Amino acid sequence: MKLSLISLLIGSAAAFAPAPSAKTSVATNAALDDLKSIAEKSNPVLKFYDPLELSSTTIWGNSNDETIAFLRQSEIKHGRVAMAAFVGYIVQSNGIHFPWPIAFDGTPFPSAAGSPPEQWDALSPAAKWQIILFIGFLEWYSEAGGTHYMRGGVPGAYPKFSDGGMIPHPVPFNLFDPFGFSKNKSAEQKASGLIKEINNGRLAQIGILGFLSEQRIEGSVPLLKGLVAHYDGETMAPFA
Repeated sequence: MKLSLISLLIGSAAAFAPAPSAKTSVATNAALDDLKSIAEKSNPVLKFYDPLELSSTTIWGNSNDETIAFLRQSEIKHGRVAMAAFVGYIVQSNGIHFPWPIAFDGTPFPSAAGSPPEQWDALSPAAKWQIILFIGFLEWYSEAGGTHYMRGGVPGAYPKFSDGGMIPHPVPFNLFDPFGFSKNKSAEQKASGLIKEINNGRLAQIGILGFLSEQRIEGSVPLLKGLVAHYDGETMAPFA
């Protein structure tokens, strides 16, 4: 759960887009137009809100449209992590886990340790490193596989494991849509699904941070008071 929290700390940015200036290129105007369309569909009331002017900046020597692609990728990715973390928090809080042990010596899942952060604390260092390294591999593959989202790729599109020959052995399922449920959907259905995913991801980021905030500071989230157990550990120190 701490890993999920760490992954969430880059804020939502996909809805931010001011009016394009006269100096913006045709490509950048197209990126801002896409951003405007997504923002209006995801929040018809707020539409645009960019107090930090993220959509008009550039990072690491890249163009503005490449920067927008980075921000869109960031929001989609962290929204997905937050959705997994939110559901995982609820599942773990109710003592639900796989029936098999987590180690060859028969060590069971640490559901008896308490809340999800306490369950993380109860894991062995080897188990924590396995999780961290696996997440690191997924992050590396998302940057190295396929067409990069800042170089003409699609923000949020995770590369297939079967493409590129980067994995030396067959992988039966892809990380995104492993069972192929969305491959035959129309462009309109996929666009609608993206809006739903962005909104659900934004809510999940608020939700998981709300859980962890209430655990550390009782009463900080009044709606959760008495629903989540107090946690005395350090959520920002995965190996503490």
